[in-house]
Amino acid sequence: MADYENLKVSVSDFIATITVNRPQAMNALNSQVLAELADAARALGADETVRVIVLTGEGKAFVAGADIKEMKDMDMISFRRFVAAGQNALYVLDTLEKPVIAAINGFALGGGCELALACDFRVASSKAKFGFPEVGLGIFPGFGGTQRAPRFLGRGMASELIFTGAMIDAAEALRIGLVNHVYPPESLMEEALKIAASIAKQGPIAVARAKTAVKMAGDTTMEAGLAFEREAMVVTFATKDRFEGMSAFVEKRKAEFKGK
Repeated sequence: MADYENLKVSVSDFIATITVNRPQAMNALNSQVLAELADAARALGADETVRVIVLTGEGKAFVAGADIKEMKDMDMISFRRFVAAGQNALYVLDTLEKPVIAAINGFALGGGCELALACDFRVASSKAKFGFPEVGLGIFPGFGGTQRAPRFLGRGMASELIFTGAMIDAAEALRIGLVNHVYPPESLMEEALKIAASIAKQGPIAVARAKTAVKMAGDTTMEAGLAFEREAMVVTFATKDRFEGMSAFVEKRKAEFKGK
């Protein structure tokens, strides 16, 4: 794993933790952070010792948004490249076969909320704040927020958040389905890692295929989704992990999955 200037990456017991580590700028996403996120996601996606990824932020913020100081004086060509880099980094994370959990420890605004939406699901500190303030800057969410938010929240709720630029707290995020769980700040990472551990002990090939199938549910027709689900089930049935899992069940023992 490469050394990163703005990320801390660790791996233990099949769980990788990525911490955006730019607290002096509230972990704002500049071009370098985006490049490092994309690189780290690709590397962890290819790492056979990793089955689940937990993404969080250092300090008071998860990610407080894109870096306005970097963006302010860009020309249109530079800005287009920046937006493309943001979309690419989040797409790489979103399309990993391994589950990604966002552990939202503080502000998740603008690009930070978009980053959280690129994860499979989200858990939050009770002190976390969410929103899309971009319209107050004369722009709008451009790292995939206009596409992912309606898929997760429905068009009406996503439109209200994006059009008003309103900031909501963790309780409201839980109510509208933006996050799955809210925890006290001091136990957020412990609880996120517990969920990650419960995923990591499952058959990794089955989890990977299930993730792809679940993602397809929002992106394709029922007929195409069922066809993929059927063939993916057949593929997983042919694996050694499937034989191990069913044998362990019959023999009343703990399964030992190898990802094969």
